[in-house]
Formats: sequence, C-alpha cells, structure tokens
Amino acid sequence: MTKQIKTEIIAVGTELLLGQIANTNAQWLSQQLAKYGLNVYYHGVVGDNLTRVEETFRSAHERSDIIIVTGGLGPTDDDLTREGFQRISNLRIVEDQPAMEKIISYFKKQNTEMTPNNRKQARIFEGAHVLDNKMGMAPGMIVSFEKKTWIFLPGVPREMKYLAENEVFPYLQEMTGQSDIIKSTVLKFIGIGESRLEHELYDLIKNQSNPTIAPLAQNDGVVIRLTVKAKADEEADKLLDLTKQKILGKIGRYHYGTDEQTVEEELIRLLKQAGKKIAAAESLTGGKFTERLVSVEGASQVCRGGIICYDAKMKSDLLGVSDEVIRSFGTVSKECALEMAENAWKRTDSDFGIGFTGVAGPGQMENKPVGTVFIAVSDREGKHVVQEYSFQGDRTAIRSKAVLKGFEILFNYIKS
Repeated sequence: MTKQIKTEIIAVGTELLLGQIANTNAQWLSQQLAKYGLNVYYHGVVGDNLTRVEETFRSAHERSDIIIVTGGLGPTDDDLTREGFQRISNLRIVEDQPAMEKIISYFKKQNTEMTPNNRKQARIFEGAHVLDNKMGMAPGMIVSFEKKTWIFLPGVPREMKYLAENEVFPYLQEMTGQSDIIKSTVLKFIGIGESRLEHELYDLIKNQSNPTIAPLAQNDGVVIRLTVKAKADEEADKLLDLTKQKILGKIGRYHYGTDEQTVEEELIRLLKQAGKKIAAAESLTGGKFTERLVSVEGASQVCRGGIICYDAKMKSDLLGVSDEVIRSFGTVSKECALEMAENAWKRTDSDFGIGFTGVAGPGQMENKPVGTVFIAVSDREGKHVVQEYSFQGDRTAIRSKAVLKGFEILFNYIKS
C-alpha cells in the first residue's frame, strides 16, 4: 500500500437512484473511516444492472486501493454485486457452509419453508475473509485482488454498521498501519453571509494548513467545517480548539452552535439562562416558528405557546390588534407586526413576544409585493425592534426564511 491510500465507496441498488431511499451508508462510512485516517476519494451509486455494476467496479478497481461495496448481496435476481465482481476478477464463487447453516436454522425457527433462492445469500468468493453477519443472513466478505482490497457489506444499515464496526475497521487499521486520525467539527453562524464571513476570516483561510477551514452556506445560516489530522484525539482536540478560538475572536458575535446544535436549541438555552419566557404571534409563518421552538426538549420551560392569526379578523378578534392599526397601516406593516409581538407577550404573560406578518404569495397583498415580511420583537420592559425584509423564492422558501430571520433577531436581541 502507498502512504496515500485511496478509498472508494459504492452503493448498489436502483432504489437509491430513484430517490426512494437516501444513501446514508456512504455518509456514515465516510465519517467513520476519517477517524482511522482513511481518505474517501469517491462515492458511487449504481443500479441493479449487471453491465453497469461491472463497469462501475472496473473503474473503482483502476483508481482506488480500498473499495467498499454496500448492497446487492441478497437472495433475489437483482442482487448482482457478486456477479459484477466475478466478471472483473474471475474468482470462483462457493457456498459458505456456516452461513448456509445459519440461514437454514433461521427458517426452521420461523417455521417457514426456505425458498431455494435464499441459498444465494451464503455465496462467497473462494478464499475471502468472511464477515459473520450477526444482524442478518448474508455474510460480508473481504477480498484481496490484484493488490486491491474489496469489502462487500449488506445494504441494510443496521447490518452494515455492525460488520463495519466489529470487523472491517479493525481489519483496515491493522492492514494499513494508519495511526493518524482525522477529526472534524462544525461551527455554526447566523446573521452573517458567506462572503462577509470569508472576508472577515481571509487571513486565517489564506494561511490554513492543519486544521483546514472550509466555509459552507446552508439553509440555517453559514457553517465552517474545521478538519484536523493528528496522532491522537487529545492533539486533534487541541488543534481544533486553537483554530476555533481564533475564528470566534473575529466573528464570535454571530456564533450560535457547534456540530449538531441548532439555533432553536441555543435560543432555548439563552431564555433559560435569563429566566425569561416567550410567545409568538404568527401570520404568514402559520406556526412554523413555534413548531421549531417546541421541538426542542425542555421548551415548555420557556415557551408559552403561539397564536396563529392568519387573516385580519383573527388578528383583531384573537390577538387584539387594533382596528385603527389595521385600517391605517394594513395587516402587512411594521405597525401590525409590532402590535402582534406586544399582544403576544401580554396575552400569554410572557417576557418576550415575536410577531410575523407578510406576503408569501402567490400574489401581492395590500399593494405589497410577494416576499415582503415584517418581523417584530417586543418585551415587557418596553423595548422593541421591528424589521422589514424582502425575501426571494416560492411560498415555502419565503416562510422558511422568515422563521430563520426571526430566530436571528431574537438571538441578537436576547444576547444584547
């Protein structure tokens, strides 16, 4: 093996190409392999077609050192992983007796007749290192062919993960002698665009080496992925933390979380820390803000609830927005948004209220174009903020952007 080992992951299954299921196996395998210092160079998906499986395998064999294949080991005619690899290797396929006995025993225990095609699941390549699948019937296997390592795993995630963790990763670590680990962490920011973030961090990004710094735009703001290579966890954590502190020293005011943490979780934490409660009044967002907030465990300690007041009558009758505001300024206005926010906290005995109103489409409303959104935050101390936005996209996009902007406003409002 060369020092720079190229690893490739191939998923077999037409259902993946049709989008009926997501290829989560490749994502998980890449994350885990990185911990063992193995770089994944390629991901591939191929349908249940023997010619295309063979072509995909040939390409992988030419360019990669370790090829991990998931799926296509089942009992049906469209399970073609073994046949595809045999075409490029000419290796003999034999029946693994322990696997066959396990399959027979399973059907006996189930008091069910075993159909002949189930024997296919016990077929392995002669000389393969067989991986005992304790979570299913088809065994996995590791095959060495022309100085390349082929690893065949079931496509069922539970079975694949069991074999990978208990058999494959220890095998690869011993085989490659890799001692380095690759570790990543994700820093999350809100209220700053990708271009502005890159500008603020220009010197750090320009001079990056280890860890590497990769800014990425996502639906809920901007993230930075830090990736480090080190000999041990302690060294990796130290390098990651050092770079993280340099980044936060420049744009820490926009930082709300790390890795899997969400902005709603951070908002809940800030409210708990302040001992404050919040309520929402939602028009165009239709409860989407409150739904995200209450999805967080422990939200009941700080969230009183939400009032959905979609039309003018509900804004007046249910929330108490004054007829004068509606008559003079309309429901799509700063004034209406502010009264919605104020009445939200007043009517629920909360400390903060947030109000959303606007035009999500398909047509304009009150002479306001589609995408016009007003968001207000008010508190019982008499302070408030009202913002006007013009969002692009369809109804779903506009509503989602309004919700995210609401979290951003609250995040900055409570922190200030």
